[in-house]
Amino acid sequence: MKQETKKKQIAILGSTGSIGTQALDVIAAHADLFEARVLTANAHWELLAQQARKFLPAAVVIADERHYEALQSALADLPIAVYAGADALCQVVQSSEVDLVLTALVGFSGLAPTLAAIRAKKPIALANKETMVVAGELVNRLCLENQVPLLPVDSEHSAIFQSLMGEVSPIEKIILTASGGPFRMFTLQQLEDVTPAMALHHPNWDMGAKITIDSASMMNKGFEVIEAKWLFGVNPERIQVVVHPQSIVHSAVQFADGAVKAQLGVPDMRVPIQLAFSYPERLHSDFDRLDWFSMHALTFEAPDTERFRCLALAYEALHRGGNAPCIVNAANEIVNRAFLEGRCRFLQMADVIEQALNKATFIAQPTFEDYLQSDHEVRLLATELLA
Repeated sequence: MKQETKKKQIAILGSTGSIGTQALDVIAAHADLFEARVLTANAHWELLAQQARKFLPAAVVIADERHYEALQSALADLPIAVYAGADALCQVVQSSEVDLVLTALVGFSGLAPTLAAIRAKKPIALANKETMVVAGELVNRLCLENQVPLLPVDSEHSAIFQSLMGEVSPIEKIILTASGGPFRMFTLQQLEDVTPAMALHHPNWDMGAKITIDSASMMNKGFEVIEAKWLFGVNPERIQVVVHPQSIVHSAVQFADGAVKAQLGVPDMRVPIQLAFSYPERLHSDFDRLDWFSMHALTFEAPDTERFRCLALAYEALHRGGNAPCIVNAANEIVNRAFLEGRCRFLQMADVIEQALNKATFIAQPTFEDYLQSDHEVRLLATELLA
């Protein structure tokens, strides 16, 4: 008699967002292998309740405590534990029943629960790039101490990870591809007049609002440079951003002999999510395949850091080190929201971030508490600068 394989129990932090919903698609497609053990959301309690009814996790968490009673009432007839608050996020990932934690929260809020999961020795499928941007050195140290694998979910970092599979040679260069976003061909004058509605229409990827705006400003790519530095242990000089509008080559690695290995595929985040869940195995999927005969051209360009200064500011923060990337991240979260709400112009975002980087308190060797303090300080500073 064949013994039934134990299903991998997955905690999804941010299950109602773009990555979280696609992760649930992967779990549904491989229900014989994966189960959603924990689902969490920030404020979208209605969708969280729908997901809980479909996937029947052991626990759900709504970070915004104002929605606790509504969520609890919606799930009162089911044997699902309902929790609320930021502390609950850190607690549920430590459950002995959880086999893997997908961190798909947006922004700085992903840092504390990711660190809690690492300390609990849970493998991490990382889709929250801000965790590595803000505290990459701390995260790497804790992963080493706790022998926790960090599996990248971002399409670019997953591509680099896949290109390194089986390699023992050192990296000569990482080629980090970028779509260029919706304003790749805009002049500075045209960028003065872009609106949030225009910025939210990404040409290739379906992402949440915050990441889509970051992609339009190329701050998202700047954050990915910082993330790549910590994930793959390379100096920023060895990370080259290349604008590739078709988003077919997801990223590549160049080795000492000049050989380049790249990972290609259609733009579909379910592919890197599924690989992170199943690694080191590759599972069959029904996702779209690359049609080689429909690709008439793959083009590559240098990024323009004069029009897209956020990318240059991310490199600058990486060179400064310490809490500088934390400063840039906090300022960006403030201006990103302000732009979405019509309180900040598109080009003004980079101005405020640069001023915050130069005015905020610099800490060369920050602790976790320093990151919390820096984040708080810079949010206030950026808000003042906007005013």
